[in-house]
Amino acid sequence: MIGTKTFFVDTKEILIKQKQKNKITSDRMKTKNLQISRGMKAGLVLSTLICFLYACKKSTASAASVDCSGTAKSYATDVSPIIQASCATNSGCHGSGSHNGPGELLTYSEVFNARSSIRAAVLSGAMPQNGSLTTAQKTAIICWIDNGATNN
Repeated sequence: MIGTKTFFVDTKEILIKQKQKNKITSDRMKTKNLQISRGMKAGLVLSTLICFLYACKKSTASAASVDCSGTAKSYATDVSPIIQASCATNSGCHGSGSHNGPGELLTYSEVFNARSSIRAAVLSGAMPQNGSLTTAQKTAIICWIDNGATNN
């Protein structure tokens, strides 16, 4: 009888130890799966963000592609008509009452004071928001600014 009781006690202890091993192994697997899952989520989020940023980027022109060697650009003849037609259209853009970016771009002084941000926005393709400028229009604005942005 004593031998049978010992056998059952030993067997019970073995089963308890095996369950503990299985639980530890199971916990380790859960932790590993969680780590893999977090890594996959982070990778997916990063990939999505990169794709989104790339897809939303307008076409750009580099400074090297702007040729200012031709006729000097005039504010009144070349730049102002582009600004008035494409930028200063309403208060939602840079028209009367605008507080967007540099604000109103209705006069030479306002355009002159905002020239560096205008240059960057035109060169990057970020502006105008509701359309795009032709290469000739971009060149006219950038060359006018690069040549001193005179009131001519």
